[in-house]
Order: sequence, then structure tokens, then C-alpha cells
Amino acid sequence: MEISALLLARVQFALSLNFHVLFAALALALGWVLGFFRWMAWRRPDAAWMAAYRFWVRIFALAFILALASALPVLFELGTLWPALLERVGNVAGPLLAFGVTTLFLVKSVFMGVMLFGQRRVSDPAHVFAVFAVALGLTCTIFWGVVLQSWTHVPKGATLIDGRYQVIDWAELILNPAMGWYLALFAAGGVLTTGFLMLGITAWQAGRRPLEDGERLTFRTGLGVALLGLAMQALALDGTARMTAHYQPATAAAVAGYRDSGSAPDLVWFGGSVTTRQGPSDAVQAQNPTTQKQVTATRWLGHDAQGTLIGLDAVDEDALPPVETVFWLARLALLTWFVMAAVLLVTSGVAAVRGADPGGQPRALLRMQFWSTFLGAVAWLTVWNLVEIGRTPFLVWGTLTQEDLLTEVGAQSLWVGLVATAVLYAVLLTGFVGMLFHAARYGVVPVRKPGARA
Repeated sequence: MEISALLLARVQFALSLNFHVLFAALALALGWVLGFFRWMAWRRPDAAWMAAYRFWVRIFALAFILALASALPVLFELGTLWPALLERVGNVAGPLLAFGVTTLFLVKSVFMGVMLFGQRRVSDPAHVFAVFAVALGLTCTIFWGVVLQSWTHVPKGATLIDGRYQVIDWAELILNPAMGWYLALFAAGGVLTTGFLMLGITAWQAGRRPLEDGERLTFRTGLGVALLGLAMQALALDGTARMTAHYQPATAAAVAGYRDSGSAPDLVWFGGSVTTRQGPSDAVQAQNPTTQKQVTATRWLGHDAQGTLIGLDAVDEDALPPVETVFWLARLALLTWFVMAAVLLVTSGVAAVRGADPGGQPRALLRMQFWSTFLGAVAWLTVWNLVEIGRTPFLVWGTLTQEDLLTEVGAQSLWVGLVATAVLYAVLLTGFVGMLFHAARYGVVPVRKPGARA
């Protein structure tokens, strides 16, 4: 089967974006957790808080470097895969990217060195300030990226004149209706990724040897962070779904599996097969009616000017997102959320009875926590892809399509680029995971822990 150049470009760009946002979200949330650790180590002089800080600051530095390095391929691919895009949206994207890059290098050049290498050269209050400044600066950098992403979904504050977007109102552009919800999704994804990473690593350590005080603090903090992220994601998903229904009704209908406009909406959950037929009116069909839960889904569906619910049959076929992909990504996001909730509820219940020391938990629970180490990352990337694929076939919603802006490079060259990109990210991801567990086994200084199993 011949794969089109458009699909190859989409996959390569999505791969680069996924790698970047994974480590950017991890660095964002972990930066604030490190601020908490460092604050506690200053206000309560306790070696345990400082030990937790010193371990996770190494992981933060690695995540920060990978996020920074992976931003370059994303910017490069913007110009190679979609060469006409920046010409069309340069008046919007240029200043926002400049703000983000300026903030990033201010943080990197002024505070990052103090955070990583200056603890013994500055006072405790100055070092605490540097840690929080890095977290705040990274948050501001990500803010500008989310502004650009959200604007491509809801292009307010700028208008298309002679094929190029001209900014009319910067305030409306920056504070577009999608920005707040997408920023909340990004923050929730980072918090979940960090929380489950901390839980999984300490569970793995507890299964191999007695934990140290800093590791027990890490477990308690990770549990709290993961619970916070779970609540944040639930609220952000609801708000994003309502916003999407208003501005991208075709995506909302695909997520809900809603086919016929004006009919009573039955929200399709799990188990029904979804088929794409010849026309958009038949794009989603639940083969097994028992999989439908009779729940009114109007909260997450778009309405036209007369108040009629908008289904897939009301949308031009060329403007439909990949219906099956969006539909199942939404179900995967829900399933992942419920699995995370089950893991956290069981962990919280056992901790309430037996205490928050993982060493006193059942082995089966430790294994479950370990296998959930990267569950937060899976949940975050599922939500990210749901949002981004839901914008397809547009690069800027409603105006600029991916097909119109696609590079003229042939499919063979795109295959080479895709394979090289996949291999590079696989090596980097494997290296990150390997270094993470190496540090978890031996500590930041490679010394075998007492009682550790080989």
C-alpha cells in the first residue's frame, strides 16, 4: 500500500511534537516540585528534603535539555514540511516564538546555573529564589508556546488579508478562548507525568531495598502530585470539550460519535466498532447498540444558530477530522483516566491504613505502581494527540489546510526523514529511561545502596 506524502509529513511532525511536549511538560511540573523540595529543605533543615531535591534536580536537568533540544527539530520541520505556513502566519508566530525564546534563554543564562551548580556558592534564600525563578521562567516560556498552539485552534485577534494573517488585537489573540483550557491541559499533563514517575520510581526502589527518608518523602509528594493532576485533568478536559463544541463542532461530533444533526444524542462509550463509510453522514456508526449509554451529551456538542445540535452529517467531508482516530483517542483518554484513578485510590487507601511508607505496602501494589510509572505520560500524550489530531485537516482552524501548505518533497525523502526522526527519538528516550533507573538504583552518586538486590 502506498502511503501519501501528506500522511508521512503528519506522522513525522506529530512524532517531533510528542517528544517535545512530553519533556516540556515533565520539566514544567518537576520544576515546581523542586521548588517545593528546596523550600522545605530551607525552612525545615532536614537532610531528607535535600536528598529528594538533589535526586530529582538531576532528572529535571535531563528533561529540560531534552525539551530544549527537541524544540529545534519542531521549528525546523515547520519550515520544511509546511514551507508556506510561516509566511502565512509569521506576523502572529514570529513575536510569540521570540517571546518564548527570549524567556527561555533568560532563564537558562541567569538562573539555571545557580540552580544546578551554585548551591554552595550562594545563600540559601538566593538558591531557593533561583529554583523558583527557573520554574516560573519555564512556565512563561511554555505559556507563549501554548498561546500559539491555541490560536491555531481558535484564530481570534488576527485576520487573513491577501493570504497572510495580520494581527488586529494582540490582547484578543493572546487571550483567545482556547488558551486557558489548553494551558490547563498542559499543566495537568505535566503534573500527572511527574506524579506517576515519582510514585513508580519509589515503588521500584521499595521492591529492591529499604527506602531512605528522602525517598519516602518523594513517595508521599508523588502521591499528592498525581492526585492533584488527576483532578486538574478532569476539569481541563471538561472545559476543553465545551470550548471545542463551540468552535470546532466537527471535532466535538467525532469525539462523541454523534452522526445525525438534531437527533437525540446518545454518548457512545466503549466496545462498539466504528466504521467510516462513503459519506460524512455515515462516518460514525455504533454496531452494537448495547454499548451506548443513554446520556444526554449536549454539553459537549456544538449548536448552530437555530440551536440544533451539529452532527457529522452537517460538516463537509473535506473538513472532517480523522473520525475513527479522534473517536478512539477520546475513549483511550477516558480509560487511562479511570485506570489512573483506580491506582491512586488503592494507593491512598493502603497508605491511610498502613502508612505512607512504600516499604510497608503489599508487593502486588508496589508492582502495580511500578507498571504505572509512565501512565501519566501516556495520559498526557493521548490528550495532546486528541487535541492536535482533532484540528486536522487544518493547520489554522477553518482557513489553512495541511494539504495546501505541504512541502513538494517526495514521499521517498519524507520516509527517510521519518525513519531518522523515529530512531533518534527512540535512542534519546531509551537513554533517559536508562539513566533514570540507574540513578534510582545507585543514587546521583553511583554507590550501591545497603540491602539492594543486583
